[in-house]
Parts: sequence; structure tokens; C-alpha cells
Amino acid sequence: MNKITIEQYLEHVARFSGSDYGKMIREQFEDIQGASELAMLVAPSAEELEQLKKAVAIMTLDEKQNADSLTDEQTERLAADAQIDPANLAIFLNGYALHCKQVS
Repeated sequence: MNKITIEQYLEHVARFSGSDYGKMIREQFEDIQGASELAMLVAPSAEELEQLKKAVAIMTLDEKQNADSLTDEQTERLAADAQIDPANLAIFLNGYALHCKQVS
């Protein structure tokens, strides 16, 4: 079975962004400070989604093809190049890696 592309995974993650269902999920995972990073892979906020799109857009072909095995250093460099939150990118890429392992 072929793994989905990083672009397809981004579309999958984006499906509940900004929806009422997505907001409900985010609220379920909020901590006492109102953060809900764990819900990002189910319902990213509009800002998180834009950051992820920005990172995927600047990835090289090799990075896209091997996104499920990028190192921490590669992830940090990519986040710096995209000028986005490295933690959000790491969560997204780790989610993608887990998804790929799940379907293989």
C-alpha cells in the first residue's frame, strides 16, 4: 500500500479547521491556559493551518517524499526557513509519521 503524500495528509488534517466540530474538539483538549496543541491534528486553528501550509509549500521534493523520517534538526531548520512555530511543525510531522506507520 502506498503512503499518502504530505500534501494529502495536510488536506486530511485541515478538514475540520474552523468548523463547529473542530472548535468543539479544541475545547475538549484545552489546558488551563486555553492551549490545545494535542487537538491540532484533528482541528488545527486557522493560524496553525496557515503555518503548516507554509512549511509544506517550501519543502523540497526530497523532504516531501521523506517527511515521515525527517530529523529534529531538519524539522527545526524547515520551521526557521518558513518562519513558523517549530513545535507545531514537529507535531504535524510526527502525526504524519505515525499515520504512515499505521497504514503500512
